[in-house]
This record gives sequence, structure tokens and C-alpha cells, in this order.
Amino acid sequence: MGTRYGLAVCLVLGLLITITVGHSSGQQSSGAPASAPAPPATYKMTTPIPPGIATPNKVETSIGTLNLSDGYPAPETIEKIYDNLDRSRALQAYLLGIPMVNQASMRASLRKFGPDNQTDVIWENLVDSKTVELTANDNTVYSFIWLDTHKGPLVVEIPPKVLGLIDDFWYRWVADVGITGADKGRGGKYLVLPPGYKGKLPKGYHVVRPSTYGNWLAFRSFLVDGSPKPGVESVKKHLKIYQLADSAKPPAMKFVNASGMPSNFVAPGDYSFWNLLNEVIQEEPSEGSDPTTLGLFASIGMVKGKPFNPDARMKKILEDAANIGAVTARTIAFKIRGEDAYFYPNSAWRLPFFGGYKFEVSPGVANLDGAAFFYYFATGVTPAMAEKMVGEGSQYPWAAQDSQGNPFDGAKTYKLHLPPNIPVKDFWSVIVYDNQTRSMLQTDQRFPSVSSQTKGLLVNADGSVDVYFGPKAPPGKEKNWVQTIPGKGWFMILRLYGPLEPWFNKTWRPGAIELQP
Repeated sequence: MGTRYGLAVCLVLGLLITITVGHSSGQQSSGAPASAPAPPATYKMTTPIPPGIATPNKVETSIGTLNLSDGYPAPETIEKIYDNLDRSRALQAYLLGIPMVNQASMRASLRKFGPDNQTDVIWENLVDSKTVELTANDNTVYSFIWLDTHKGPLVVEIPPKVLGLIDDFWYRWVADVGITGADKGRGGKYLVLPPGYKGKLPKGYHVVRPSTYGNWLAFRSFLVDGSPKPGVESVKKHLKIYQLADSAKPPAMKFVNASGMPSNFVAPGDYSFWNLLNEVIQEEPSEGSDPTTLGLFASIGMVKGKPFNPDARMKKILEDAANIGAVTARTIAFKIRGEDAYFYPNSAWRLPFFGGYKFEVSPGVANLDGAAFFYYFATGVTPAMAEKMVGEGSQYPWAAQDSQGNPFDGAKTYKLHLPPNIPVKDFWSVIVYDNQTRSMLQTDQRFPSVSSQTKGLLVNADGSVDVYFGPKAPPGKEKNWVQTIPGKGWFMILRLYGPLEPWFNKTWRPGAIELQP
């Protein structure tokens, strides 16, 4: 009898288990409506789950429908998610990589003129529009030199009366040289050390400690009575670069005049961008960057000491990211969203840089858009660019839209009115640049500019000046005119050399650039 009783109990328990399991797996009894979900099974440890933790089995998103099975992604969803993750990381890597790629491209361009440490590419007759170089000016004499400390400390003898800087391979400021540097414009010897250098330091040098082996030295010498010749002669007389070990017998410098020579100093934005970025990662110490940035680069296949060899899938993603990245950089540069990027409310006049030379929203917080814009449009990072220096230095207001907020059309004519008492101790200039290359617009004019130094410049009776832009000069305004090209977009920079207080307190401001009938 006990056996029969036990068997009956087992049968009853088995039936109850069957019913319970059927309900928990979504099975319905024949009398239950098909649309009524079965209540979830509960167990001794079951607790309510707060909203937002569980993911539905189907999620509609901007990258399509994502399917899961009780929280586990379906195979096609896994593939879609990783494609999207790699694309998003590649885009951010592109934007963060612009500074390093600019420097790698700069080095490649300079090496075409001669070896590192020995070659000064100098624009003896100023930069003209045959030089493709980010927003260069035609008012001063540029010198560009690539420094490399792989063989040990370098001595750099800086000429007097120049204004310059040293930026590392990650395009961060290392030191100023010349007028704003330790030599205060008197000229002097700088000792540039390799990363982590522990050797004994000799006396008599301004010591510079970059975090990279490769560094860019750039400086400007100035016109004397409108002539670049005295500044050029001073540079050739005083500039010397040599290994510290060769101090007793330094090698001769090579000076190459790049004025009027077709040359390119602008980095590519297509797939070749990634190869240049990888060069920097492979050559330079990881300590020169930060873990998050290096992690982004690593996530797309760039790791120091390992080959960069993306498979077909990843190469396609990187090609796409380069295309999107180039347009993203242009969008940020030409139509940035932040109000703090503008000099005046509801105005097209833009600041050339914001967030300081470190490009920060606040101390220790990166201004990502500010950095992307600057490195895409300009060269040379120094604290001096953000300082208020009344009567010294320079200011660079610029505009890419007319008074109605429309981009400039090379087929149309525009006018810029500069009110009387233009606030400069030295001089002012207006230079026009090509939207594509961000370099001087290549027209029939060697120098696409108008300045207070322009011979024959027309000045109005009240001291104001009107500058015209268009494919043809308005009759009688040839000296105040910059030529533009139908079908080609452009932007302009108003440079103020030795800016005075009315510029800084905004009691003087340039007019909007007006489309002419």
C-alpha cells in the first residue's frame, strides 16, 4: 500500500510540474486566449527588476533592428554592432589623429627638400599661392625645420628677432623660441633632448624636453622697410642645428628657398591618412600620448610594435571613416555650433582658436571641436596665440560666410568695410583662402591679399577702407581687390599686427562682408 501511495504522489507531482513548466515556457491551455501572455515563473529568490535593465528581444535603432534572445544578441545583430562600434571608434580616431597626421605629412614634405636637422625650408620672397600650406601669410618670412633626436640631444641656435615655436610629433606645444621664447628675441642656444634623457646637462643652453623624438621647429622673421632680405640674411648667418656631440664642429645648414615653388604641406584626408598616423604610433614613445587615445587607435588595429594590416572588412570601415571624418572636420571648421567660437553675437566673424593652446573647455577637459577645427585649418600651437598682447603679436579674425550667413560664392562680388582708425600699431592684411586646400587661393594674383602695405591702396576720406572680393575688380578699385574664381568657395582672414585696445574691448569691429548687387 505504501508503494501505491508513493506512486500516486509521484504522478500528481509530475502533472503539477508539467503544468508549471508549460506555463513558464509560454504554452497555453486549450481554453486560454492566444494573446494573453503567461505570467513569468517565480522562485524563492525572484525580485522585481527595475526598468531599463532588461533589453527587449527586438530594438529599433538608427542602425536598424537589433534582435536578441532573452538578452543574448542574435548573430546578425552581433555583426551589425561590431561594424557600428568599429565605425564609431574609427571616426573618433580620425578626428583625434588629425594633429599627428599633419605632423607626419609636414615631415614628409620637408624631407623632400633635405635631411632632418640640417634643412631650413625658408620662404625668402614670402609665401605665395603656389605653396599649399594651411592658412599661411604673405607678410613674414617663414622657416620650417624638422628636428629628430633619435641620435641624442640637439643644439638649435636661434637667430635674433624671430618669432617661433617647437611643437612635438603629437602637435603639442613644447617651447617658444625667439621673441616670446627664453631668448627674448636676442637669439640663443636651445638644447632639445630626446624623451626620457638622463644624461648630464651642460650649462649655457635653454633646455627643451619634448615627449617625442620628432619635433617641428617653425619661426618667422620680419620685413625691414618692406623688404624680407635683412631677415633672411640674419637667419642664414645665425641659424645652426647640430648634435651636442658635434658642438666643436657643427655641420653646415642647408637653406632652400620655397618661394614661388609648387609644393604641398597639407595632409591627406583619404585612406592614406591611416598610414601616416600609424607611422607616428610606431616611431614615438607611447608615454607621449594618453591611454584613451592610444586605446582608440589600438581598437582599429594600430598598436606600437605590431603591423597595421586591416582585413578587407576593416579596410572598408576605415575608408568610410576617413570620408566621414574629412567632412566632419570641415563641418566643425566652417559651421561650428558653439557660440563661444564667434567674436560677436549673430556675426560671421570667428575666433581662430578657442580653449587655449591646450584646447580645453575647462582645466583638464578637452575641447574636442576646438582642436579638430584648429588642426584642420592651421599650423603652429603656442600659448602666445591666446594671449592678449596690446601693440604686440597679432590677431586673426576670419569669416567663411557673408552678412546673410551664406558661404562665399567665387562667382559673386563682395565688400568688406573696415571702419576708420583700424586698431593696429604695425599693419593689417586681408588674405583669401581656398575652401578645399585651406591654403591661399590660386588665381592670377601671386598674393591673394590686400593690406595697409599695399602700394596705391585706396583709403576713404574718413580713414576707412573697403576691400572687394570677386572674379573682376570693380572699376577703379583694383588695388583694394582680391580675385576669386567662379565655382570655387573661399574664406578670408583679417590679420591685425600689433593690435590695439579698441580691438580687444570691441569698440572697433570690422563690418560684415556684404554681397554686392
